[in-house]
Amino acid sequence: MSEYKYSVGIDFGSESGRAVLVRLSDGKEMTEHVTPYSHGVLTDQLPHKDIKLGYEWALQNPDDYIEVIEKSVPKVITDADVNPETIIGIGIDFTASTILPVDASNTPLCQLPEFRDDPHSWVKLWKHHAAQEEANQLNKLAMEKGEEFLSRYGGKISSEWMIPKIMEIANKAPHIYKEADRFIEATDWVVAQLTGELKKNSCTAGYKAIWNKSEGYPGKDFFLSLHPLFENIDEKLRGQIYPLGTKAGNLTDKFQKLTGLSPNTAVAVGNVDAHSSVPAMGVVSPGKMVMVMGTSICHMVLGEEERYVEGMCGVVEDGIIPDYFGYEAGQSAVGDIFGWFVNEQVPASVREEARKNGENVHSWLERNAAEYQPGESGLLALDWWNGNRSVLVDTELSGMLVGMTLQTKPEEVYRALLEATAFGTRKIVDAFHENGVNVDELYACGGLPQKNELLMQIYADVTNRTITIADSTQTPALGAALFGAVAAGRRAGGFDTVLEAASVMGRVKEKKYNPNQENVEIYNQLYKEYERLHDYFGRGENDVMKRLKEIQKRSGQEVFIQ
Repeated sequence: MSEYKYSVGIDFGSESGRAVLVRLSDGKEMTEHVTPYSHGVLTDQLPHKDIKLGYEWALQNPDDYIEVIEKSVPKVITDADVNPETIIGIGIDFTASTILPVDASNTPLCQLPEFRDDPHSWVKLWKHHAAQEEANQLNKLAMEKGEEFLSRYGGKISSEWMIPKIMEIANKAPHIYKEADRFIEATDWVVAQLTGELKKNSCTAGYKAIWNKSEGYPGKDFFLSLHPLFENIDEKLRGQIYPLGTKAGNLTDKFQKLTGLSPNTAVAVGNVDAHSSVPAMGVVSPGKMVMVMGTSICHMVLGEEERYVEGMCGVVEDGIIPDYFGYEAGQSAVGDIFGWFVNEQVPASVREEARKNGENVHSWLERNAAEYQPGESGLLALDWWNGNRSVLVDTELSGMLVGMTLQTKPEEVYRALLEATAFGTRKIVDAFHENGVNVDELYACGGLPQKNELLMQIYADVTNRTITIADSTQTPALGAALFGAVAAGRRAGGFDTVLEAASVMGRVKEKKYNPNQENVEIYNQLYKEYERLHDYFGRGENDVMKRLKEIQKRSGQEVFIQ
């Protein structure tokens, strides 16, 4: 009897990376291993020297990515006790847009002594929001010039994406811009380390770098209007772009030794974490929105034609599944909001009560919040603790909680925050559905759907849609392994197409969350109030949140007088 074939998927998140070994006959995850990033997320200063970072900075050390491969891949092979020769593919997914400047040998500039002390030479994580001014400038000029590409991104390019981050480097550290041979996504950089050859993927290029399959990047005249140094931006972005599932190459000798994998192991081009999750849930047709729910949420849906939707992060042909237009939207903070509340706002009495009951604080809050009916607390919140990604695309917005009294309890606030993120998702669902991109049912994966049943029921009630949950607890990594199997191909024991792989490896739970129609009616009323607050504070009628942030930025630096 022939041996089973396997693939490895590596999911590079914000705080850690995890490897999963997957059996290709049924998509079963054999083993997994997590490696926390040694340097974490750099928000205050560089790790090697007391060099302070600016407001809303978020950097990473590329050495941490290699450490994930070095530690986690051998561990899953050993724990599963499989023959390395049977592991035919490896794929990776990454947060995005997470970018870094490199020299001609693809060495990150932050690893070179002459640039190491400059924060702009380091990896800029997706949630590095310090390029908001550059994003504002880009959007203003694109609108004035009538650039057609802007419609493909919901009318605005986010400060989280690649081009505003490169603009920031050109403005604040022109010497780094000039010395960089290229600017590349971290997912492409890791694949280049594994194979010794840079092959850029169509997903990050399309969603995060304003690249289009038919038209390429925006014209040179537009780039020059952004910055005079952008005269050679085409050189800084050069490199052939390949479809998802393409084989980037095989492992170099170095990574064969580091991982224990065979020299015949195929390496897939890189991918984005949320996008790789879609086929891993078996979603390969329109009408089904996949929500990757963790610290933030990415919302992915397929369409048969290109349509323009306010605030979407992008629509890319073949961006998720071949032969479909892939749409992306998102919320910048979800689990992060709940974590903030638990870590920073919950009183000692709640912590003590949870301890006595043998619960963690999240579980205690969920259990007690579930005792309330929709609307019973009298609270309503805006979910902008980390700005708004869709549909307003504005990182300068901030959170809001309305309706508190002296009788308000922690579990009521917790429930209001859960509901706020659900209202944010409904805003996105409605925007797609009303613009001809059908969203008939929801699929959810990530850490939150596995942990918080109340949250998922609230989402079903607020959106009035059935929610199906991923069977995998590591859906992005499963998706990465799926693309690794496609890169290997059928002859090696993998698959020749993403659709074929998804039909075998994609898995969901039998349990579904169905909307409670009594709750739906109440949430419809609350959602109308949410929309009023959303538009009042988010569409320019009252910019108090932005004024407060401006005062915050200047506080301690100069006397600020309006």
